[in-house]
Amino acid sequence: MQHMFADVPLFPLGTVLFPGGVLPLRIFEARYMDMVRDCMQRELPFGICLITKGGEVGEPAEHEPIGTLAHIRGWDMEQLGVLQLRTIGGARFRIVDRRVGGNGLIRASVDELPEDPRLEVPDEMAECTMLMHRIVDELRTREPDADKRMIAEPCDFDSAAWIANRLAEFLPIPNPARHKLMALEDPLARLSLVHRWLQQHQVI
Repeated sequence: MQHMFADVPLFPLGTVLFPGGVLPLRIFEARYMDMVRDCMQRELPFGICLITKGGEVGEPAEHEPIGTLAHIRGWDMEQLGVLQLRTIGGARFRIVDRRVGGNGLIRASVDELPEDPRLEVPDEMAECTMLMHRIVDELRTREPDADKRMIAEPCDFDSAAWIANRLAEFLPIPNPARHKLMALEDPLARLSLVHRWLQQHQVI
């Protein structure tokens, strides 16, 4: 069942967050410091949307109408005034309306988009699963601490959506293309496009 959220703070970024994905963030602007403090106190997520015009700092940027909720899973402040966050992607959403506050923070009413249906990886795309196993093994070897790893446990190698999302995060493609993959409603279509890219670039 989908929900509508009437007041979600937005953090437009030059990157794309997928459901289940890991996104480390470095927060230093006052408006986002306040946003994060409020979200942590209320145990609520904030929204990540890809910037279409403007920058991550300064004036409020224009952004895509579809984004992903970011749930805070850890934080640290090694440097005074700079907050390091570990966020995990939750549900995708579509913006219904948005408004900009006096401090430049964008807030929006959003509709939650349907969760990807749980589908198995088709046999003809099994190479994608094998590649993902290799990537996860390498990540686990390189970073023993699961809380610092660029992939969130538990892994779900039987899910076409999970495989497609994780591979799409690692592909060296422009972020507008990555956003289009994230916004696709059909996880098999998403995985098929990823599979084709991997074949064309002779990765598999």
